[in-house]
Amino acid sequence: MIFRQFFDPVSSTYTYLLASGRGREALIIDPVKEQTAQYLDAIDALGLKLVRAIDTHTHADHITALGELRDATGCVTLMGEYTKAQCVSARVRDGEILDVDGIRLQAIYTPGHTDESFSFVLGPDAPRAVFTGDVLLIRGTGRTDFQAGDPHKSWDSIVNKLFRLPDDTVVYPGHDYKGWTSSSIIEEKQRNPRLAGKTESQYVEIMRNLKLPNPKLMDIAVPANLACGQA
Repeated sequence: MIFRQFFDPVSSTYTYLLASGRGREALIIDPVKEQTAQYLDAIDALGLKLVRAIDTHTHADHITALGELRDATGCVTLMGEYTKAQCVSARVRDGEILDVDGIRLQAIYTPGHTDESFSFVLGPDAPRAVFTGDVLLIRGTGRTDFQAGDPHKSWDSIVNKLFRLPDDTVVYPGHDYKGWTSSSIIEEKQRNPRLAGKTESQYVEIMRNLKLPNPKLMDIAVPANLACGQA
């Protein structure tokens, strides 16, 4: 399997490119508009054909490359079924399996960070990894104070959905701010300071008192991303 993890230093966003082998069909998860040329270079170097470009949710801290990649490659743009982005070519339902040339992803509805967030499990028959977007981060969780976020739904998505994956499932988040590139379900169960040993009420209290500033690009990024980055 081909796997590439890209990093956007401005927004600390991770993007993931997957294919079953050189010269095969590929998919990309959470691409950033400013990094489009880098993705296209990698796709060309590996002889890949990009057929799916996926956003886990409507991002507030960067502009998506979904529209740019669709124009450049003819790929299908995809988000979860509850997205308000009318520009996407397809929407995925909870539990649905995506199969791109042997790369199988299962969509899991994981609201909390936003009300339309999805995660994607690689190899659902024997889970190898999960791409969590912003709902579960490495030693953290995505904020729940805008875009219809909800700390109770965040807890439910993480504890009752993601934490039911096998312990050794690799966690690939949508962001990291400390240089971590991946984690695992067991690590986050045991080491995530917002979750480990906490009750739901304690978690909700933590999330309601983060008092984080809004993302600098929020007023630009959200409307742009509802237009697949081409507003």
